[in-house]
Amino acid sequence: MLKEILSVTGKPGLYKLVSQGKNMLIVESLIDGKRMPAYSRDKVVSLGDIAMFTETEEVPLAEVLEKLKTKENSQNASIDPKADNEQLKKFMSEVLPDYDRDRVYPSDIRKLINWYNLLINNNITEFIAVEEETVSAEDK
Repeated sequence: MLKEILSVTGKPGLYKLVSQGKNMLIVESLIDGKRMPAYSRDKVVSLGDIAMFTETEEVPLAEVLEKLKTKENSQNASIDPKADNEQLKKFMSEVLPDYDRDRVYPSDIRKLINWYNLLINNNITEFIAVEEETVSAEDK
């Protein structure tokens, strides 16, 4: 599900992939529903390709969002993204206890909380693809 949700550098919020053109993507804002082109010169990253650093490995963003959803009972985050850095770090350690405190900055935590709230408000709550779970069950 997160493969279709995009972050466009220089543009606020998140976008849903609507269509692909020859040299551009057509994306729809999750904030206001407006559609716009994202050209090849724009840095566009799928949320499915993002990971967070921990002390031992990189954890896919989908897993981090799933842990956040479990902690918050599928509701908006209980912390304000504009909270001070110490509160953000404490909150992050509750969600992902072994996150790398040297490489995950408070601005990253703010972005995570903003993205999570935006996804929840748009009823996008399935962060880990269902196909992956069913395929591994069939393999066994």
